[in-house]
Amino acid sequence: MEAHGTKFIHGRVPTKLEKTNDDRIRVEWDGSYVALECAGFLHAFKRDVTVMARSILLRGFDQDMANKIGKNMEAHGTKFIHGRVPTKLEKTNDDRIRVEWDGGYDIFDTVLTAIGRRPDTQHLGLDNAGVEVSQRTGKIVTNELEQTNIPSIYAIGDVQEGHLELTPVAIKSGKLLAKRLFSDETTLMDYANVCTTIFTPLEYGCCGLSEEDAVSKFGEDSVEVYHSYFTPLEWTIPENRNFNECYCKVIVNKSDNDLVVGFHIMSPNAGEITQGFGIGMKLGMKFQDISNLVGIHPTIAEELTLLTVTKRSGESALKTGC
Repeated sequence: MEAHGTKFIHGRVPTKLEKTNDDRIRVEWDGSYVALECAGFLHAFKRDVTVMARSILLRGFDQDMANKIGKNMEAHGTKFIHGRVPTKLEKTNDDRIRVEWDGGYDIFDTVLTAIGRRPDTQHLGLDNAGVEVSQRTGKIVTNELEQTNIPSIYAIGDVQEGHLELTPVAIKSGKLLAKRLFSDETTLMDYANVCTTIFTPLEYGCCGLSEEDAVSKFGEDSVEVYHSYFTPLEWTIPENRNFNECYCKVIVNKSDNDLVVGFHIMSPNAGEITQGFGIGMKLGMKFQDISNLVGIHPTIAEELTLLTVTKRSGESALKTGC
């Protein structure tokens, strides 16, 4: 059984740094969900935070939602440097860090590298056992049984080729594999419609396909997107919140009786909301099923039951009432 996961990637930047003596001003390197989550909680601790993103934010996620998350963080004080990577890190005389990039530089107290992970398979001797490993990613290739090309060797979790790098996914697939191996259970891990949440200051929860992937898979004419901007009730009193800062959208396949193929929400407690709707998606939820549901007033999840405006219509998706 191979279940040893991945390890983080070090940046290839010239540096002689170890650890700095302060943590007042930080730069987060890259735009992954880990980078944005860390930037979010550090900013909540009243730190001055800058995120340097090589290209797009949240690669692999819905880019409409990713851009909204970035703009929300920026609106609340997190700084972004887009389209750049550090070219040199150098300690200053006052024990801080000079970070250089193409076209500029700045001084920071701490640099946090969050540029991804890679499978920890290099020193396992998998080639001696004949286990097939992806030449591109270094991950182990498996079938639907979590079985490698060597029938007696299995792999689960982050080390698997083509699967989500999420702890709950690894735990679930491991439990199911153990039951199949040591009991009469036959249930396979279902990797479709796995819910996940990015714990940025304004959470982003999602399940199913991104809007881009839905259009690519079913065609633009078959995809309908119902969406809404809204304001949670608890935000109507505080003065530091913008109205209609939250957003949700449901992506449906019109060619399949309005089957819900994507669920996305940016709001407080988005993870709690997404988990519930994820059950519906596992059971083949149609958009009409959501519309027929009586919402609990005044909750954020109720907003999903009130969706009527489509992107295709061009009408305003701003919520004007409670």
